[in-house]
Amino acid sequence: MEPKQLLTQSFQAAVAAADPLKILPAHLPHPPSGETLVVGAGKAAASMALAVEQHWPRDAALEGLVITRYRHGLPTRRVKVIEAGHPVPDGAGESAAKEILQRVRGLSPSDLLLALISGGGSALLSLPVEAVGMEALKATTRELLRSGAPIQDINAVRKHLSAIQGGRLAAACKAPVLALIISDVTGDDPTHIASGPCAPDPTTYRDALEVLHRHGVNAPPEVREHLERGAGGEVSETPKPGDKIFARVENRVIATARQALRAAQEFFHAQRIHTMNLGDSVTGEASEVAKVYAALARQIAQYADPMKPPVALISGGECTVTVRGNGRGGRCSEFLLSLGIELAGIPNVYAIAGDTDGIDGSEDNAGAVLLPDSLVRGARLGLDARKLLADNDAYGFFSRLEDLVVTGPTRTNVNDYRAILIR
Repeated sequence: MEPKQLLTQSFQAAVAAADPLKILPAHLPHPPSGETLVVGAGKAAASMALAVEQHWPRDAALEGLVITRYRHGLPTRRVKVIEAGHPVPDGAGESAAKEILQRVRGLSPSDLLLALISGGGSALLSLPVEAVGMEALKATTRELLRSGAPIQDINAVRKHLSAIQGGRLAAACKAPVLALIISDVTGDDPTHIASGPCAPDPTTYRDALEVLHRHGVNAPPEVREHLERGAGGEVSETPKPGDKIFARVENRVIATARQALRAAQEFFHAQRIHTMNLGDSVTGEASEVAKVYAALARQIAQYADPMKPPVALISGGECTVTVRGNGRGGRCSEFLLSLGIELAGIPNVYAIAGDTDGIDGSEDNAGAVLLPDSLVRGARLGLDARKLLADNDAYGFFSRLEDLVVTGPTRTNVNDYRAILIR
């Protein structure tokens, strides 16, 4: 099998390991004596809702509403699917989140709230507090995304601008709550996934203000005023760990990057290729992380140390990109372009990087593939790899080479997947 095909199929194996239609049914509870309300938000929300419908007893009551990204919907019968804006929230998400909160408040102790949570839910389940409003939330979200702040910091701010996140959804519910969660964050802590609508929140208003300061985020005045009032005790905090409301709540993570990496390992082993798993929690600036990976790949390719080729270096996690240019490209393609520059065309080293949700940043590709001759082919087309990297335009580079990985929406999300194949 050719290296490009090998890498692409390894990515497909990783994504398949997080397919809600395959993994969710085993986690469904028995129906309660009362009603079951399904709510949810995230890039996997539609496929998770469909999995519930397909395996829920036909004679048991079931209804609900989930929110997913535009073009990520699926046809369902009992659970309504609403499409909304991501990564910047919009009015469609706000209206749907408001409806979700109202319906949750109407549940009784004999009912069940089944929450389907996945990556992307922070933007999709957006219900800003009245003092902030949607336009200010949009502006703050854009600034946070451009700042290069890690998702945990971004979500600390989001939780304290929201009427539904940071455990507030669970707090509004009188019924038992089971949250089934597909993790897209390093560490797989439910409080960070979709800003933890059903999980206790250890962060505070003061933490949110510190995030804005640390990352130089120029938030609108109404946002800062709300956070400062919260820090001063004038606005109630999010529910904290140990709060009695969580006695009736279970947050269950059903898919992770670790499981996806394990599936990729099994794929490579079936092809008689050794693997080195570099972990599922890799973070940092994408272009800088690539430099470290390049050094390890070069050591193996040139000296067969610490492993002898063929070997695949695989990893997950979520790198970040501090946007300084005006180009197109997400963190996966930026990682690859930096990797290619560092490797400088050494033979027999190939790589893939892709977001398991099928969307690298805000473009139409999941990621890209890097070949030993990528920079040479780019130069023939008049592409200056270093200038494009400085302009955050890795998409432009790989698009011209026709080496983008395009899957369309996968309707799941367990973060990024990277594999470097050394033959």
